[in-house]
Amino acid sequence: MSRRTLALFVDSGQEAARRAALEVAAAARNCGFAIAVCKGGGEDLGLANKDAKVGDAELLIAIGGDGTLLRAARVGYPDDVPLLGVNTGRLGFLTELEGDEDVRAGLEELLCGNMVIEERAALEAELGSGSRFVALNDVVVHKRDAARIVTFGLELDGEHVANLPADGIVVATPTGSTAYFLSAGGPIISPRVDAFGIAGLLPHTLFARPLIVPTNSTIRITVDIESVSANLEADGEKVTNLSPGETVIIRRAPKPVRFARGAPLHFFSRLEQKLRWGVSIRGTSR
Repeated sequence: MSRRTLALFVDSGQEAARRAALEVAAAARNCGFAIAVCKGGGEDLGLANKDAKVGDAELLIAIGGDGTLLRAARVGYPDDVPLLGVNTGRLGFLTELEGDEDVRAGLEELLCGNMVIEERAALEAELGSGSRFVALNDVVVHKRDAARIVTFGLELDGEHVANLPADGIVVATPTGSTAYFLSAGGPIISPRVDAFGIAGLLPHTLFARPLIVPTNSTIRITVDIESVSANLEADGEKVTNLSPGETVIIRRAPKPVRFARGAPLHFFSRLEQKLRWGVSIRGTSR
């Protein structure tokens, strides 16, 4: 590492994250790093060096749960800053370190040693207005404020696929296939597979099935012109409202999100550890 600046994004409303942030800051300074703090990500903790800038960081450390890491990913994405997560939340599927363990020693070992950089495909959602939004996990078009059937048009590379009566449609990366897409009935996609997933949300039909499509696909979702308005969500956060008849175009983002790890991720071991993949029901504690 050459620039010697490290950025923090902290869920400072969580006491465990605040404690872990102090340990992370101590480890960073022990390894010779200045600290920059992302806007809205723990500025109240007083950990930032005066002249340190997030855009100059060589590593962005997200401290909190998976949601915190996803928000941090959007902060670091424009500057290609690698991301490392410290879990102080419930699941921590995407994180590298656990906040209830010896964070300082674990991080010092990473910062002073060799890290592995892993790249993950991201999504870009574009509106007719030209607005664009990046997501690491998923892009969702979801109906608003109505407990009735709404139809969404789905096209793939210019070919009409379906007019789907549903609560919405989710498009997920392999990273996001273990999140909302999984809850919507989609399959788990290994991060080594170059594909995206598409699934309807509570479809009102017996024959709607998730799709797996190449990452070079252009996916077009249209809100029915006679329906209620809808939301566009990126990584679980609403980014804008959609009007009846409005279209969202979803493609692979121009560049990947980069993760920093101490060693290559063993994806299926992580599935077993975090999501109980392959664990016998009889063997689980009650």
